[in-house]
Amino acid sequence: MYDVIVIGAGPSGLMASIAAAENGRKVLLLEKGKKPGNKLAISGGGRCNVTNRLPQEEIIKNIPGNGRFLYGPFSVFNNEHIINFFEGLGVALKEEDHGRMFPVSNKAKDVVNALLTEMDRLHVDMKLETRVQKLLMNDEKILGVRLESGEEILSGAVVLAVGGKAVPQTGSTGDGYPWAEKAGHTITVLYPTEVPLLSNEQFILSKELQGLALRDVAVSVLNAKGKILITHQMDMLFTHFGLSGPAILRCSQFVVKERMKNKNQPVDMRIDSMPDMHEEKVYQMLNAKIKEDPKKAVKNALKGIVQERWLLFLFDRAEIDPAETGATMLAEKVRALAKLLKAFPMTVNGTQPIEKAFVTGGGVSVKEIVPKTMASRKKDGLYFCGEILDIHGYTGGYNITSALVTGRIAGMNAGAYATDRKPNGE
Repeated sequence: MYDVIVIGAGPSGLMASIAAAENGRKVLLLEKGKKPGNKLAISGGGRCNVTNRLPQEEIIKNIPGNGRFLYGPFSVFNNEHIINFFEGLGVALKEEDHGRMFPVSNKAKDVVNALLTEMDRLHVDMKLETRVQKLLMNDEKILGVRLESGEEILSGAVVLAVGGKAVPQTGSTGDGYPWAEKAGHTITVLYPTEVPLLSNEQFILSKELQGLALRDVAVSVLNAKGKILITHQMDMLFTHFGLSGPAILRCSQFVVKERMKNKNQPVDMRIDSMPDMHEEKVYQMLNAKIKEDPKKAVKNALKGIVQERWLLFLFDRAEIDPAETGATMLAEKVRALAKLLKAFPMTVNGTQPIEKAFVTGGGVSVKEIVPKTMASRKKDGLYFCGEILDIHGYTGGYNITSALVTGRIAGMNAGAYATDRKPNGE
């Protein structure tokens, strides 16, 4: 008989098992894969972006999927606590751009090993390549788990830390949703977020721009009425199937949600190549450059304002011959080019599947979870943490912050609950 069983050895499960095992509690961690910490090992490009140091308000802003739920958990354990926790385990961290925190060694395995060493110190039992078939429960509370082998293991509390459906090669294959439903929980619609977008635009199908990266552009998603839903200013990439890169990944969930609203119709987007200037200013700048040397071919006069491949593509759209000189250039063509540089329009018609996404949108409804304990409101002794919950953020240390914070709180409270349930405090 264990005090706590944690299912899933991802970031939130490892953190939960450590928190549950403090104060001498008996904890079992079950993982269906061959090794623990798989998702941590590949996060941040193999360097492991353990958290983000931005102020709490900013972190919540960067978790557009129910980030506000985290105000409660953050009042107990937050991003600064995560930094102290890892430094306490001997993993020195450093801050990079946009508040992202990485191990000084740049090795994700140092983070994973520190967690595993702490679990050993606290005598957490871990069984790998062990699949759970179902949760054992009665009408009131959780009793334990049944493994696929048929073996039943009893416990005072269970923490579900099995992840979502994104990045399935790390073991996140959506196993936990039916278990949560059996315990009385609602699973909100699952959808991909932080995912590349698909487009049927002719220039995408012809692979004309494949491999072209635009630096520091502002990408906007529009609703059916043409109103801007969101804008992200970062790098982006044209691919053989559509669009990718940081700005696109951040916009993707807004495309998905708009398509849910508009019966899966294509969604309009705009690319602003010169986000720091108004259209009129862009027009004047183009004009001035063209007029500097009226005999110069316009292609040479405007060299360097954006990548050449992008500029020539926009020339074509504005019906400008690159060899044309400034002297013969019509003002309306310069205007058309200014407009395209400020708001190149295109449509996207979906995303890659959830399995290709970095993060799962949707999951166990947060309305059914107690924020300061991560306890189920439906079944005593059941706790949730990590990506199985309907919480999702942008990449950049936000999802892992949510996973580690909710993991810590779920484990801590599962341990306390199991201890309180013991007769005579044995």
